[in-house]
This record gives sequence, C-alpha cells and structure tokens, in this order.
Amino acid sequence: MKGFSASLSDLVEKVEPKTIHEVGCGEGYWVIDWNKQGIDARGSDFSDKVISLAKENAKSAGLPTEKFSTRSIYEINNDEDSAELVVCCEVLEHLEDPKSGLEALHRVANKYVIVSVPREPIWRALNLARGKYIGSLGNTPGHIQHWSSRGIIDFVGRYFEVVEVKKPLPWTMMLCRIKR
Repeated sequence: MKGFSASLSDLVEKVEPKTIHEVGCGEGYWVIDWNKQGIDARGSDFSDKVISLAKENAKSAGLPTEKFSTRSIYEINNDEDSAELVVCCEVLEHLEDPKSGLEALHRVANKYVIVSVPREPIWRALNLARGKYIGSLGNTPGHIQHWSSRGIIDFVGRYFEVVEVKKPLPWTMMLCRIKR
C-alpha cells in the first residue's frame, strides 16, 4: 500500500487541485487527508454503510460530515459532484458497465482524473501466492472486470488524455486530462 499511497499523492501534487471529488471514497481517509492539506475535497460511494463510516471518521477529524454522500458512480452529476480533480481508485473493476463509469467521470471532472485498477494477471497471482481465493483462481470477490496495464490505458485513453502512468505493484494508476 505504501507504493499506492505514494503514487497517488505524487499525482495529486502534480496537478495542485483546489477541489477534489473522490468517487468510491470508502471510509473517507483520502478525503479527510486532502482537507487537512487545505484542499476542498469531498467523497461519494454507493454504500450507505461505508458513507456512514466516512462521516464518523470526518467528525472525529473535526471535518463537516457533508463532505460525504451516498451516490454510485453512475449517479454523479455536474451540479453536486464536479471538481477540478476527480479521483476514482479501485472502482472500475467492480462495475458491470465501466464505459458508463468513465463517461460519468468525464461528466464531472473539470480538468483531471486519476484512475487506478488492479493489474492483471499479477493481482490474481499475488492472491494465489498468499493462499487467497484459490477456488476462483485468485480473483477477488466483486472483481468482474480485469485489465492488464496496456488494456486499461487503452480503455481509459478513449475518454481521457493519459498524461502519466504509475505502476505501484500490483496496480495501474493513471493521471488523465479531460478531452474536450
């Protein structure tokens, strides 16, 4: 995770955003950290349970709980969700329709997007090496999309200009600029 965190932090620093929306924010740790850095960040996730945890974490950190909302990637919209930088890490592999997911990110990002996914087949091989998910050949439950680095770069490149790629093991992470 250290490589993932360092890569994400580096890409965020490169674009120096004033606003960030993290789509698929989970428990909200990145959003909280960015707010502590003085960036106006907010997050959304499809899970009420997870957003409840994010709000508890925000409250503990002294941040307003309104920074978090329950909304799937397919439901994000310009009015409430636009930001200079949209971050979407570890989401696309869970989507039945990743094309619509990327279109939604394009709709709300004002300038930049950061996307990351597990790098296949390395992801599965590492799971097998840890003795996890043997019956599904190392596939993590809920992962229904699988991309190599080249595959995800090509897919995302249809919607965004890929500016920089990082490959912290075992992920592929891209900084992208909006194509207008």
